[in-house]
Amino acid sequence: MIRKAVLSDLDAIYTLTRACAKAMIANGIYQWNEHYPTQERFQKDVELQELYVLEEENHIKGIIVLTDLMDEEYVPVTWLTANTNNLYIHRVAVDPEYWGKGYAQKLMDFGEDYARKNQYQSVRLDTFSQNKRNQKFYEIRGYQRLDDIYFPKQSEHPFHCYELIL
Repeated sequence: MIRKAVLSDLDAIYTLTRACAKAMIANGIYQWNEHYPTQERFQKDVELQELYVLEEENHIKGIIVLTDLMDEEYVPVTWLTANTNNLYIHRVAVDPEYWGKGYAQKLMDFGEDYARKNQYQSVRLDTFSQNKRNQKFYEIRGYQRLDDIYFPKQSEHPFHCYELIL
């Protein structure tokens, strides 16, 4: 089941994302660190009602953030559609114990279905340039790679922006 996160989920969410960061680092992917994502960021996501959890058997196995607010880092990107009525996906994460079992697909299906039901013109996201697995994952789903952006507190490497026109 995918549902909106509540404040009482924050500890489990933060534990999940710390495990993801550790597993990515073990695979040479320095995408998440002590600066991102923070527990404060997740609390804000919950308060804005933008954070969703994939929960099975009372265990949070994955998360996704859905927002229509465009981050300032995205402003210079040459997007495929106008900067109105777009859904942005952030902080997709699956507990490493469940990697490769289709949970990321379920989260993305949920996000894209949400975008269609709410009549957004496109879905936009970014992924780390050193995370080839994620790039392939989004490209197989039909996302088109666009410009690069940088998050200096996360990495010296760029993040690729992607868009899926609905």
